[in-house]
Parts: sequence; C-alpha cells; structure tokens
Amino acid sequence: MDREANGGYSAWEGTAIMMKLDDTSVAIIRQLSDGRKSFKKIANELGISENTVRTRANRLKAEGVMSISARVNPEKIPDYQMLVVAVKLKTMNGIRKAKELVKLRNVISISAVTGRYDLIMTVVVNKDFGLTEFITEEMDRIGDIQAIETFVVYKSFQLEVPYT
Repeated sequence: MDREANGGYSAWEGTAIMMKLDDTSVAIIRQLSDGRKSFKKIANELGISENTVRTRANRLKAEGVMSISARVNPEKIPDYQMLVVAVKLKTMNGIRKAKELVKLRNVISISAVTGRYDLIMTVVVNKDFGLTEFITEEMDRIGDIQAIETFVVYKSFQLEVPYT
C-alpha cells in the first residue's frame, strides 16, 4: 500500500493501519517518556510550537501509538509477583484468542509468537489473587487451550506495569 496515497499511513501485513512516525513525532514521544514534562517545555526544547506538541501528542494517543500513564516497578510493590504464561492453542486462531485472554483479570500484555507456543502473556498476581486463582478462575473460562506453561519472574529489568 502506498503511504502517500493513504494519507501518510502504511499497512503492516494487512492487519492494521499504522500512523507514520516522522522525526518530530518520535522526538515528542521521547520527551514524553517523562510523563510530567509540559507541552510548553517540550516545544521549547524541540523548537516547535506548543500547539504542535499538543496536537501531535493527542493524535499519537488517539491512534494508539502511545499512552501517558503511571507505571510501577512490580518488584517494589509488596506482594506483587510477575508471571509469564506461555499458551499453546488447539486451533490456529491466535489473534482471536489473544483478544479474549487480554481481558482476563491481571493480564498486562499478550504477544502472538512463533515457536512451540502460540501466545505469551505477562500477568501480575498478588496475595489476594495468585497463580492458582488466575489459572482456575480466569484461564479455565477460555476454550481451545491445549496447554499452558507458567514462568515465575524472580528478577526483571526495565519492567514497569500498570498498577492493578
């Protein structure tokens, strides 16, 4: 698909239309990695107008390219435990199943992957909702799962998640 003919958007494997990121948008995203930095300060540092920063940031959020939210280091939260859950499906409908699984309680993210598993999930559990509850109360509701394998994360690097 021609980007120019599609208003600056490009297709990726026909599954989604993605916003084209120019140097200015990338610079704004980098500046917003500190979610407290004002649009005015970003504009001054990049030599563009505050309105440009605001418009671009709003469009990037609306297009799902970025979000601005508080994130926590799960290792610093008492009773939090991160899990990686590998899922092998009975069928080839990984994208549809990922959309179902991502709605389960305490699921942070899901990725469709190659290899012996179809999906890899990042999940946070705590003393009130542990691994047993996640598997028996949440995973058990989803059909077409052939097998799962869980991995308890004992140390992570640069991992920040929404507070659940």
